[in-house]
Amino acid sequence: MEINFNRRIDTSTYVAIEQVSLEKLCKRFRIFLVEVDQLKITFASYLTVSARHGGPLTQLTFTKHYLEELGVEVRLMDHWFNRQEFFDCDLFHIFGASFATYDLARYLHDHNIPFVVSPIFFTQRSSRTIKITIQFNRMFNSIARGFWSDYSIVADICRWAVRVLPNTSEEAALIMKSMNISKQQISLIPNGVEERFSGGDPNLFYKQYGIKDYILNVGHIGLDRKNTLSLIRALEGIDHPAVIIGNYYPSTEGKQCLEEAERNKNITIIQGIDHGSELLASAYAGCKVFVLPSKYETPGIAALEAALAGASIVTTPHGGGRDYFGDMTEYINPYSVNSIQKGILNSLEKPKSTELKVYVSNNFLWKNVADLTHKTYQNLLKLSN
Repeated sequence: MEINFNRRIDTSTYVAIEQVSLEKLCKRFRIFLVEVDQLKITFASYLTVSARHGGPLTQLTFTKHYLEELGVEVRLMDHWFNRQEFFDCDLFHIFGASFATYDLARYLHDHNIPFVVSPIFFTQRSSRTIKITIQFNRMFNSIARGFWSDYSIVADICRWAVRVLPNTSEEAALIMKSMNISKQQISLIPNGVEERFSGGDPNLFYKQYGIKDYILNVGHIGLDRKNTLSLIRALEGIDHPAVIIGNYYPSTEGKQCLEEAERNKNITIIQGIDHGSELLASAYAGCKVFVLPSKYETPGIAALEAALAGASIVTTPHGGGRDYFGDMTEYINPYSVNSIQKGILNSLEKPKSTELKVYVSNNFLWKNVADLTHKTYQNLLKLSN
């Protein structure tokens, strides 16, 4: 399949190659030679990305901001673009490989428009299980169309992408093993964190809520993967103030979370603080231990933010967190309330350390992530010999 990296035509930017010898070379390597002055990238994601206020929105927003500081022109996908406006870019970057972005990815693929994808994908099912599911899905579709699975959708999007950009080595390994994506098609791009979280003022949160040195959790309340109910049950056996900050998701588990937290005098639930608020930075700065007991994370932007603020971290081992936290954090079994409780108690007893804070600051600021992303774009669009 030919990928047309010269879809956007601008004679002031691009140089057409007309010589016969070079035409043959282009055909042989299935490329179009271009000169790239300023990259123009379109960012796209699922329709509810802004409404959900989760990690994908943070990843998209700050990658965009720091790419623009590097001189890259980044526009957000508008579903009301006309055809000419739609094609007016060098490359699409899709955040989230799922049924919600499948139609866009398929359209780009069908029209030979290059795109990269940050899959934001993980599961604790084995690569063998995923591979078998995809094989059955394709077998059924060869007989009668209309059979779909989440895994086959993710696999198609990753297969169509000119580059797959996982956030962790575990995510990358899972995609390669289960979906037959080659190592050459993978570029690891880590998640990032805002530098401002290193200097939050704990007094702001203390003045408003009268709590300090607390156990903190930040995340959606009521989503099964976030495992907030198990955290609340683990906190029953810990006589220490705890704060849970997050938007409430209307589910049976969400209702249970609110009911059980209300019975614990040590737990304060704050239903949502804007991500850009100084109060959130203050909440991180004022906590002693940050807990993210999710069933999996890649690695959880909130945990990075808390680490940069200097908190001790208790988190899941599933999804690739060791790429970011190494042995500087307490890993728990998210399926065991006792394990979560023990991890929190161990962290409460540890002396304060700046080791993880310094490591995160040196490696995972958004400006560094954007620089790596920019280089990936350039490598894909640069002249090939």
